[in-house]
Amino acid sequence: MAAFSEMGVMPEIAQAVEEMDWLLPTDIQAESIPLILGGGDVLMAAETGSGKTGAFSIPLIQIVYETLNDQQEGRKGRASVKTGGTIFNSWQMNPYDRSTALAIGPDGLCCQSREFKEWHGCRSTKGVSKGKYYYEVTCHDQGLCRVGWSTSQAALDLGTDKHGFGFGGTGKKSNNKQFDSYGEEFTMHDTIGCYLDLDKSEISYSKNGIDLGLAFEIPQNLRNQAFFASCVLKNAELKFNFGGDDFKHPPKDGFVALDKAADAHTVKSPQTGTAKVSQVKASSNAPKALIIEPSKELAEQTLNNVKQFKKYVDNPKVRDLLVIGGVPAKEQMAALEQGVGDTSHVQANIHLVLTQHAQRRTVSSHIQVDIVVGTPGRLDDLISTGKLSLGQVRFLVMDECDGLLSAGYTDFINRIHNQIPQVTSDGKRLQVIVCSATLHSFDVKKLSERIMHFPTWVDLKGEDSVPETVHHVVVPVNPKTDRLWERVGKTHIRTDEVHAKDNTRPGTNTAEMWSEAIKVLKGEYTVRAIKEHKMDQAIIFCRTKIDCDNMEQYLMQQGGGPDSKGHQFSCVCLHGDRKPHERKNNLERFKRKEVRLLICTDVAARGIDIHGVPYVINVTLPDEKQNYVHRIGRVGRAERMGLAISLVAMEKEKVWYHVCQNRGRGCYNTQLKEDGGCTIWYNEKELLSEIEEHLKCTITQCEQDIKVPVDEFDGKVTYGQRRALAGGSYKGHVDVLAPTVQELATLESEAQMSFLHLGYMPNQLFKAF
Repeated sequence: MAAFSEMGVMPEIAQAVEEMDWLLPTDIQAESIPLILGGGDVLMAAETGSGKTGAFSIPLIQIVYETLNDQQEGRKGRASVKTGGTIFNSWQMNPYDRSTALAIGPDGLCCQSREFKEWHGCRSTKGVSKGKYYYEVTCHDQGLCRVGWSTSQAALDLGTDKHGFGFGGTGKKSNNKQFDSYGEEFTMHDTIGCYLDLDKSEISYSKNGIDLGLAFEIPQNLRNQAFFASCVLKNAELKFNFGGDDFKHPPKDGFVALDKAADAHTVKSPQTGTAKVSQVKASSNAPKALIIEPSKELAEQTLNNVKQFKKYVDNPKVRDLLVIGGVPAKEQMAALEQGVGDTSHVQANIHLVLTQHAQRRTVSSHIQVDIVVGTPGRLDDLISTGKLSLGQVRFLVMDECDGLLSAGYTDFINRIHNQIPQVTSDGKRLQVIVCSATLHSFDVKKLSERIMHFPTWVDLKGEDSVPETVHHVVVPVNPKTDRLWERVGKTHIRTDEVHAKDNTRPGTNTAEMWSEAIKVLKGEYTVRAIKEHKMDQAIIFCRTKIDCDNMEQYLMQQGGGPDSKGHQFSCVCLHGDRKPHERKNNLERFKRKEVRLLICTDVAARGIDIHGVPYVINVTLPDEKQNYVHRIGRVGRAERMGLAISLVAMEKEKVWYHVCQNRGRGCYNTQLKEDGGCTIWYNEKELLSEIEEHLKCTITQCEQDIKVPVDEFDGKVTYGQRRALAGGSYKGHVDVLAPTVQELATLESEAQMSFLHLGYMPNQLFKAF
């Protein structure tokens, strides 16, 4: 409890954590929790099982609780929103009057945009309409920027209309899209002074204290308007000083710092920018935090953690809600409308609501949902129909973000982020937390640049690499050299029907025939691998849901199935088309080792915390090379050896790639994607090459008998058990070394005696001499 309390975690949460036997924070928790509690955006990368969920849910609960407590006591933040404008206590850059891709630091003085192709700008919180004023801007990098002054009617792209006057790093001044040479170029570490003389209607600039002369004369039609400090950036970062700190280069006589402007000369800044401000009143369907998960299982797992952490949080209570597919959307909407929270499962919510309706009771209007955990599909349904309001969200978490993006939810994430206010009605800024298997994904980096504010990177994983305790091998699947597929007759695994309309009979020697042969051989090799290694527990990854179903059916033909407890081929399946209770039950049965084999897709398995599985079989290599490490990383944890076997086709394989509106449901269009169909040619040899290049290694290849060599590691390999020393056990190892240790002890004793003898002899000789 003390360890978590030292990081600022409230005692009620720390007590609950201690009862879970978390005596010390994990590395990811120790790094992330203080950052999040401090109000920062955080990007974190760590392995499943590293405590990543706790790293974001512990501070999330505390922040939500503190927000609720503030509201309960009637306290407000440092800014308050009013119709017609915003009143601020100090000069800052305005979070309400900026482009969406421009980030403003917590102090309101640091501005940053990491867009390479577009300009993004903002204005200050206040403006002045008379007097002589000065502020400084320091460049923090070598990006492009323009700084200066503009009216509230100006575009945020400073200097592109009649209402904005800018000076850019290229040495050009600009107004109304007219760019003229002025002064000289400036870049990183340079400080630009911005002068506004409203008495003479003049604007001028200085560079590092050197006056650059008159830049603009303010037109007559603008001389009665208020002017705001302004900037526009392209992949750049600036720091403003309105006079709160000592100026590096004090202004010339007659000019005063902007923050010394008399109150009578300040005006309110209208909310003209694209950044949204929440004015939504607290309601039952307006949560404070939203956690997005890629799968139902992971959403349930995260919600269970949230419930454990908030066990002792009270007055006010923090209420949670699980929003996942598999439950009729109509009933979930009813649950949200009634404001029922703090449930074990959304179905419990629904049952409560329906029971209350039946008894003609009403739910107290003060009950509300504070934390929502859900999957994109159902969240989108509720948000788009207005049943789930984002107007009060101040904490957004995207768990397994790389999985969300690879599953095609980029548009969904952008859409909901645009609906969430960047600053809530009580003046609190939106915090964004992104968790990913790797932060080195281009898509994750691009997303973070767009929606996060000066995020801190907590990367305890680094570039992808394979742990020492994981033995991973490749088994080539070559239908031209292994003709087994011709001899199995009709007993082979059922294939995905991609070639249902093709002639794939042996002897046709077409690409389609080889592709179908690969599908048959992969089924045979999977059974062979299970038998060869006597697999007592394994995860089998298939590319699509239909592949999972076919593999399950084939293993059941071998005598397995969900009810054949302890059988070599006893198996369960986990993918998005299975009902939620079936998926949950299947996962629990696998964890309890009631069945040996778990068949699943990447999406279904992402983030599920299964420890110490000794085997993984990749029936097909993943589409994304990062997912390869994610898959095989499930074996060999906590110093336990693991074996990952990948079946890699040596010929191209035609597979489903649904681009149709119903995403494959009832689709039988086997034409290629470029011809308007829903299939592609899958080249696993190229994928393997990309994976090896990504990992900077060559993966060992095995023959078709899948007899994996055991001499890859010191000592005998027993997958699923701790790595053994050469003697087979610690006791045996000591017994082997005992004679040698005894001999070393004798030699040490003799050496010491010799030393003493030699030390005595010189003394005797000295006396004799």
